[in-house]
Amino acid sequence: MTYVFLYIAGIICIWWVYRVGWREALKKILSVLIPSTLIILFNVKAGRLLFKSPLVGIISILPTAIFIYRGSLPLVAGINSWIDRKTSDFVESQDVVDTEVISKEDA
Repeated sequence: MTYVFLYIAGIICIWWVYRVGWREALKKILSVLIPSTLIILFNVKAGRLLFKSPLVGIISILPTAIFIYRGSLPLVAGINSWIDRKTSDFVESQDVVDTEVISKEDA
Protein backbone atom coordinates (compact mmCIF):
# COMPACT_ATOMS: atom_id res chain seq x y z
CA MET A 1 0.00 0.00 0.00
CA THR A 2 2.92 2.32 0.71
CA TYR A 3 4.27 1.75 -2.79
CA VAL A 4 0.92 2.68 -4.31
CA PHE A 5 0.86 5.91 -2.30
CA LEU A 6 4.44 6.77 -3.30
CA TYR A 7 3.70 5.94 -6.94
CA ILE A 8 0.64 8.21 -6.97
CA ALA A 9 2.56 10.96 -5.14
CA GLY A 10 5.37 10.69 -7.72
CA ILE A 11 2.93 10.96 -10.62
CA ILE A 12 1.30 13.99 -9.01
CA CYS A 13 4.71 15.63 -8.49
CA ILE A 14 5.69 15.03 -12.12
CA TRP A 15 2.37 16.48 -13.31
CA TRP A 16 2.83 19.49 -11.01
CA VAL A 17 6.34 20.12 -12.42
CA TYR A 18 4.90 19.95 -15.95
CA ARG A 19 2.07 22.31 -15.02
CA VAL A 20 3.89 25.12 -13.15
CA GLY A 21 7.61 24.59 -13.76
CA TRP A 22 10.23 22.91 -11.63
CA ARG A 23 11.09 25.91 -9.41
CA GLU A 24 7.52 26.60 -8.33
CA ALA A 25 6.85 22.88 -7.94
CA LEU A 26 9.98 22.48 -5.81
CA LYS A 27 8.94 25.35 -3.57
CA LYS A 28 5.43 23.92 -3.13
CA ILE A 29 6.69 20.37 -2.52
CA LEU A 30 9.15 21.62 0.09
CA SER A 31 6.47 23.72 1.76
CA VAL A 32 4.45 20.52 2.23
CA LEU A 33 7.25 18.07 3.01
CA ILE A 34 9.13 20.09 5.65
CA PRO A 35 6.22 20.63 8.07
CA SER A 36 4.93 17.10 7.46
CA THR A 37 8.32 15.58 8.22
CA LEU A 38 8.72 17.68 11.36
CA ILE A 39 5.24 16.73 12.59
CA ILE A 40 5.90 13.03 11.98
CA LEU A 41 9.30 13.15 13.68
CA PHE A 42 7.89 14.98 16.69
CA ASN A 43 5.02 12.52 17.05
CA VAL A 44 7.39 9.55 16.78
CA LYS A 45 9.80 10.98 19.38
CA ALA A 46 7.14 12.29 21.77
CA GLY A 47 4.80 9.37 21.18
CA ARG A 48 6.12 7.46 24.15
CA LEU A 49 5.03 10.25 26.47
CA LEU A 50 1.93 11.57 24.73
CA PHE A 51 0.31 8.40 23.50
CA LYS A 52 0.34 6.19 26.59
CA SER A 53 -3.28 7.11 26.94
CA PRO A 54 -5.23 7.16 23.64
CA LEU A 55 -7.35 10.07 24.85
CA VAL A 56 -4.28 12.23 25.55
CA GLY A 57 -2.85 11.27 22.16
CA ILE A 58 -5.99 12.23 20.24
CA ILE A 59 -6.36 15.51 22.10
CA SER A 60 -2.68 16.47 21.64
CA ILE A 61 -2.21 15.64 17.94
CA LEU A 62 -3.99 18.65 16.46
CA PRO A 63 -2.48 21.36 18.69
CA THR A 64 1.05 20.00 18.27
CA ALA A 65 0.58 19.74 14.49
CA ILE A 66 -0.62 23.35 14.30
CA PHE A 67 2.23 24.52 16.55
CA ILE A 68 4.88 22.70 14.53
CA TYR A 69 3.37 23.90 11.22
CA ARG A 70 3.42 27.53 12.41
CA GLY A 71 6.94 27.08 13.75
CA SER A 72 8.23 25.69 10.46
CA LEU A 73 6.89 28.56 8.33
CA PRO A 74 10.05 30.72 8.76
CA LEU A 75 12.21 27.77 7.70
CA VAL A 76 10.08 27.17 4.60
CA ALA A 77 10.06 30.90 3.77
CA GLY A 78 13.85 31.01 4.11
CA ILE A 79 14.32 28.06 1.78
CA ASN A 80 11.88 29.52 -0.76
CA SER A 81 13.63 32.90 -0.69
CA TRP A 82 17.00 31.13 -1.14
CA ILE A 83 15.60 29.36 -4.23
CA ASP A 84 14.32 32.70 -5.56
CA ARG A 85 17.69 34.38 -4.92
CA LYS A 86 19.58 31.64 -6.74
CA THR A 87 17.15 31.94 -9.65
CA SER A 88 17.42 35.73 -9.85
CA ASP A 89 21.24 35.54 -9.62
CA PHE A 90 21.25 33.36 -12.73
CA VAL A 91 18.80 35.59 -14.61
CA GLU A 92 20.81 38.75 -13.87
CA SER A 93 24.08 37.13 -14.95
CA GLN A 94 26.22 39.03 -17.47
CA ASP A 95 26.66 35.86 -19.54
CA VAL A 96 23.00 35.92 -20.58
CA VAL A 97 22.18 37.64 -23.90
CA ASP A 98 18.65 38.85 -24.70
CA THR A 99 17.59 38.25 -28.29
CA GLU A 100 14.43 38.64 -30.32
CA VAL A 101 13.09 35.97 -32.61
CA ILE A 102 11.74 36.98 -36.00
CA SER A 103 9.88 34.39 -38.01
CA LYS A 104 10.67 33.81 -41.69
CA GLU A 105 7.19 34.94 -42.67
CA ASP A 106 7.68 38.38 -41.10
CA ALA A 107 11.12 38.93 -42.66
